[in-house]
Amino acid sequence: MGPSVQGSGRSVVTVGVYDGIHRGHRRVVERAVAIAHERGLPTVAVTFEPHPDEVLRPGSHPPRLTSPRRRAELLAGLGVDEVETVEFTLGLSRQSPADFAQNVLAERLRAAVVVVGADFVFGHEASGDVETLRTLGDKYDFVVEAVPTLDGLSSTAIRERLVTGDVEGVRADLGRPHRVEGVVVRGYQRGRQLGFPTANVETPPHTAIPADGVYAGWMECVAVANLPALYAGERWPAAISVGTNPTFEGVPRTVEAYALDRDDLELYGVHVAVEFAARLRGNTRFESIEALIEQIHADVAATRRLTT
Repeated sequence: MGPSVQGSGRSVVTVGVYDGIHRGHRRVVERAVAIAHERGLPTVAVTFEPHPDEVLRPGSHPPRLTSPRRRAELLAGLGVDEVETVEFTLGLSRQSPADFAQNVLAERLRAAVVVVGADFVFGHEASGDVETLRTLGDKYDFVVEAVPTLDGLSSTAIRERLVTGDVEGVRADLGRPHRVEGVVVRGYQRGRQLGFPTANVETPPHTAIPADGVYAGWMECVAVANLPALYAGERWPAAISVGTNPTFEGVPRTVEAYALDRDDLELYGVHVAVEFAARLRGNTRFESIEALIEQIHADVAATRRLTT
């Protein structure tokens, strides 16, 4: 982390929902960090929680590409000094662009430069755009730089890819594999009975999970406060199943990951991240357990080719 905003004077600010931190987001954030380094100022990323769509369209539950914790981690990795999470409320949504510029950018963060995407909108009913922000910058003493967007790249488009299971396309859009995180909980233990013990990952509500199917990827143990730190930082190639497992009736939709060649892991209560490299196949109902086991062996072999 770099210098603290508190008591340090001015800052370089970038503003956005930043769900996913995709390649387009990265261009904006990296430009803000570069300007901050040139000026010897800290970089502040302003994000919003909950997702604005949830407040503006209650019950819409936009699938989240990144948790707030993961979003902050990714922003820090890009060189951001502080993440300022603004509570998004109906009151905030009704603020005029001028009020947001004055209250948040000028007074709260003392912005010297504000860096946004060229399609940035803000304020009541998205009535402000980049030109509005530039005009307000003249009034409140900050400079505005708009970074060109990447055609067709957006968090919404990435969510649509996940609905079809196109995790390879998502990987290209993000510049890294899509991941879901959660705590390992006890499941039906059928994988263990079949010889392939899986971690049953309880993901937070409204997590953006790929379409039902079998995937190749990785599983990593993540150190999180107040949870067991067992295996923290360890990462293994993994065959991943998403869905209801049609061979066994009445099973709720789950994310399960089998760490290749590891039948000795005790992961209950551990926070894990599951990353998706490629979709292997859709879910199929097998006529026998033997046929299912044969297919799992094939899935494991395909996973090994793609991830090791």
